[in-house]
Order: sequence, then C-alpha cells, then structure tokens
Amino acid sequence: MTLEFRKKMTDSWFSYLQSQICKEFENLEKNKKKFQKRYWSKQKKSDGGGLSYLLTNGKIFDKVGVNKSTVSGIFPKKFRSNILGAEKKGKYWASGISVVAHMKNPKIPAIHFNTRFIVTSKEWFGGGMDATPSHVDTKEKKIIHKHLKEVCSQNKKNYKKYKKWCDEYFFLPHRKEPRGIGGIFFDYETQDWIKNFKFVRELGLSFIDISKKIINRKEKLKWTKKDKEKQLLKRGRYVEFNLLYDRGTKFGLNSGGNIDSILMSLPPEAKWN
Repeated sequence: MTLEFRKKMTDSWFSYLQSQICKEFENLEKNKKKFQKRYWSKQKKSDGGGLSYLLTNGKIFDKVGVNKSTVSGIFPKKFRSNILGAEKKGKYWASGISVVAHMKNPKIPAIHFNTRFIVTSKEWFGGGMDATPSHVDTKEKKIIHKHLKEVCSQNKKNYKKYKKWCDEYFFLPHRKEPRGIGGIFFDYETQDWIKNFKFVRELGLSFIDISKKIINRKEKLKWTKKDKEKQLLKRGRYVEFNLLYDRGTKFGLNSGGNIDSILMSLPPEAKWN
C-alpha cells in the first residue's frame, strides 16, 4: 500500500465522517437548523484547504463547528522541533477532522473530538474525544468513559494510557484544574497503519453514538439563568485552554490554516469573574 493511497484513504474517510456528523447533529435539531458550509484554501492553492460547517443558535447547540482540512507545505523553522519528523526539512502533509459543540442547555456538556493523519519524514495518527461539563454528573462521566474504553479494547488500544494522557493534556496549569471530565487523547501512533486507521474510524463513529446518547439523555431537562451563568464561566476556561495550550490551534496557525476555522472552537459567549 503506497503512501499516496494511505493519504487518499484517510482524506476520504474524514470527508465521509464530517458529512455523517453534520447529518446526525441536524437530526438532533429536528432539522429546524442547518449547517452553513464554507470552503477555504491556503494562499498557495496547491497546498490544499478545507471545508468548515457551522451551526449556531439551535435548539440543542448554541454553536457547533465541524471542520475538515487537508493541507501540505513547510513549517516555519521555529515550529519544526515541535512536530515529529519535521525537525530538518519541515515538510508536511496533514488531513483531519475536528468537532467542537457548545450546548444551549447548560446541563449538557460541551464535547470535543478530533482525529488526524500527519505525514512528515514520519507518519502517524492522533486524536481523541473529551467532554467539558459545567454541572457534575457522575453517571454521564461513566457512560462516556465506558464507550471510550470499549472502542479502545476492541482495537487493542491502551485505554488507561490514553485516559491518563487526556487528563494531563486537558489541564490548565495556571488554574491548577482540569478543563473537564477527560476522555481519551493519543498521538504519534506510527505502528501498523491498517489497525490504526480502523481504530480512528471506529472512534469517529463512537463519537457520534456517545454525543447522541448524552444529548438525548438531557435535552429536555429544565435549566435556570444561574445554570447558564455557571456554563458561561466554564466556557471561559475552555477559551483559556484553546488559546494558551491547544496543539490543534498551534498547528493550524503554523501551517497557514484558515483563522476562522482554527478559532471555531471558541464559544459564542463566555464569562470571567
């Protein structure tokens, strides 16, 4: 299997998954709200671009973005040491999908998912899923982690390692607090492309199932202005993490990505004390 074939396969999968996520999320909105789509390309069109879907002010979602991009180029010299296999020449190719959903009902957690395939002088998969609630719900946490543990187990992946990685990654050092209830996070999966690609595909489909389950479980719960205030303060933490620490944000900015798509993860409203 050639590298070009592997690139084509992953690129096609991320496009398919994007369309499926948008379809399922529109169904959750009872088709009263539709995603708006926007194409973008890098300054040098041969270096690729992406397709961004955005739905705002819905019945379920305050804001949800589903981004897919396939880009190539050369990293700036100062950033190359941060990327596996890019240290010398800085050349890269990357395809991936990223989803961030901020909910109308503050009792439903914000959810985040992404998977990617990156090629430098090395090639690897990375990604993960996590949830950021503003209200404690131990049953919900168990549901999410049970599903993630199952998809890891079915693919002979180390759930405990990925969970620990997620807990350590989605942590705000300046606040000394976690961003949310975690999930799984992985990177630099270089061994056995076929098995890794299968895992990435199954994780994407599991993300859809988990999202539907946690939304359907709570969509009819009543909430108050005080509940919303609590959610907006938690969103402030989300903003801090994404602007200060998020790898995807830094990768996008250093690979000449589209600014609006990179900052899609930011909530429509947030507050700070």
